[in-house]
Amino acid sequence: MSVSPSATSPISLVSSVSSAGSAPTQADLYDFARRTVADTELIHSLPLDPEGRTWVRLHGPGGSEAWLIGWPPGTGTGWHDHADSVGAFLTASGELKENSLAARLPTDGWKTLELTEDVDRVRRLRAGQGRAFGRHHVHEVLNESPDRHAISVHAYYPPLPQIRRYSRSGPVLCLEQVERPEDWQ
Repeated sequence: MSVSPSATSPISLVSSVSSAGSAPTQADLYDFARRTVADTELIHSLPLDPEGRTWVRLHGPGGSEAWLIGWPPGTGTGWHDHADSVGAFLTASGELKENSLAARLPTDGWKTLELTEDVDRVRRLRAGQGRAFGRHHVHEVLNESPDRHAISVHAYYPPLPQIRRYSRSGPVLCLEQVERPEDWQ
């Protein structure tokens, strides 16, 4: 799976934060994503690649990091977390599947964990549906459609300091690598 940026200049949307000068909350990020998904002109302006994900960086509320992402059929992120950032994402078109863990993992000092049977969660998020999440949320996002692109909006605060990538085989989760912003921007 290839990942390539579709644009280098950020797109601005008017955004508000719950109180002047405060950090955006999960609810603020979700509201931003909801309002952005409603901007059909912006959603339809995203160039879609038949083989790899495409994205455009957006200006999120209160200094947050935000992205408009196009997902070709059969693509996904792999298991990862967003470190100390909270976030939200909504599907703008198509459908995304989120597999997540309903358990807080230790943040450092481990390479392999065995998960219990009751930690897996699955959500199917159709156009207009999404979710907010807290720090250290471990998940993977997939477009399982065999023939249709999906588009989504994602926002994180603070801007992503790192992304930890994992591999998973049954109940075993292994930390594979840690990416920094220069790896994906």
